[in-house]
Amino acid sequence: MTNLDLCYMPASQALQLFKARKLSPVELMQAVIERAEATEPTINCLTFKYFDEAMELARKAEARYAKGGKTRALEGLPIGIKDESYIEGKPTSHGSLLTRDAIGKHTSPVNERIMRAGGIVHARTSTPEFCCAGYTWSKRWGVTRNPWNQAFTPGGSSGGAAATLAAGTSAIATGSDIAGSIRIPASACGLVGFKPPYGRNPDEPPFNLDFYCHTGPLARNVRDAILLQNVMAGPSPFDIATLRPKLRLPLDYKPINGWKIGFSMDLGSFEVSPEVRQNTLMACDVFRSLGATVEEVDLSWDGRVLKAGMAYLEHIFGASLSELLDEHGDEMTSYARQFAEDGRKSGAAAFVGTLEVAAAMYRTLGPLLEKYDVLVCPTNAIAAVPAEFDHSKDTIEINGRSVNPSLGWVMTTPFNMMSRCPVLSVPSGLTPDGVPTGIQIVGRTYCDADVFCAALAFETARGQWYIDPQTRPAL
Repeated sequence: MTNLDLCYMPASQALQLFKARKLSPVELMQAVIERAEATEPTINCLTFKYFDEAMELARKAEARYAKGGKTRALEGLPIGIKDESYIEGKPTSHGSLLTRDAIGKHTSPVNERIMRAGGIVHARTSTPEFCCAGYTWSKRWGVTRNPWNQAFTPGGSSGGAAATLAAGTSAIATGSDIAGSIRIPASACGLVGFKPPYGRNPDEPPFNLDFYCHTGPLARNVRDAILLQNVMAGPSPFDIATLRPKLRLPLDYKPINGWKIGFSMDLGSFEVSPEVRQNTLMACDVFRSLGATVEEVDLSWDGRVLKAGMAYLEHIFGASLSELLDEHGDEMTSYARQFAEDGRKSGAAAFVGTLEVAAAMYRTLGPLLEKYDVLVCPTNAIAAVPAEFDHSKDTIEINGRSVNPSLGWVMTTPFNMMSRCPVLSVPSGLTPDGVPTGIQIVGRTYCDADVFCAALAFETARGQWYIDPQTRPAL
């Protein structure tokens, strides 16, 4: 087994080999660090690096396995933590020049759970400034690139998390999703990304009280996503929105033979590129081959959905950034500054209107999900935008039609509006440019296991990505 094979080894397999003492956490960590040192000049997905500390923790994990006793759920795994949450005593940048001297005074609940489970934080992963873009570049850290094709973005805002997995420089990684920020990069990098239902995983205040906002896992396969999700999930005394009791997902599921799957190519109003369309139709055929019925459905959604989603984000998220404009506007990125300026213009009536649209959306989605086990649709309407894309200046056309450059090229935001529905993005194929595409699997409210059941069946039929050189980026 080569070092590169170690870097792309599924996390669950690495844990099995640790327990059998056929692989050491030290060997895996060393391989991952060497891979990071080789790829970072090109990909640039890691911000703060803790390689020496990580090696020491790997040696301690190795000693625990050597004793042959009980080990923890993530013992010895190198885990990329998105550079927006907190670790006590360590910096968090939020991808911004404005946080130069910020040191964590506490550890975010999900990070605490990961470290208590034996996960090793060897590095933080890059984000756009304040996580307010679907691509990943900032004045603080520069441009993060897609390992599959460096001309393109890995997505955002959890772009660094996706890129580190695609590059083989983390075993699993954390993300957060307020408009698609887990699923957009999962799709663009050929990964599995899970947006849990609102309240399933704890988050930081005040955005833990924003029902668009979710923390969740990114992984190279479905079972690894379950592995991390089971650690992240559960009620927290620091987050009033978290759900009781803790939900623990199984690793194995029954076949989906006989399932009914609803399918929408455009969610009523999105332009979808021919490449994404083709890969999505092929994914539907995979579900049919597994004995499921796949039927196209009409959600009766239209262009008001995306407009309402953006208005909501501007009213809460944009308004929170607007407080920085007067003193720090010149230091902010162009896209963050535009978002903050739009937030200043938002009013209460527009905000209430977004809730009315969300209510109308669920009046069709809710009954539909009573008829169908899950809903399937594309994740991104195009594979990805260029790595240096700036939605405050640049434009996007799909099928010869202009779309909103901020969120019009992704199909994720409607399911932040439908926030209690679990959504899992899985890879659906590659474009001629070599950039992955993905599908979203949407479940009934709080029925997390359904989307994992469908995804695992799909992945088993199609085969896991990254397990051999033919299913990895040529990096």
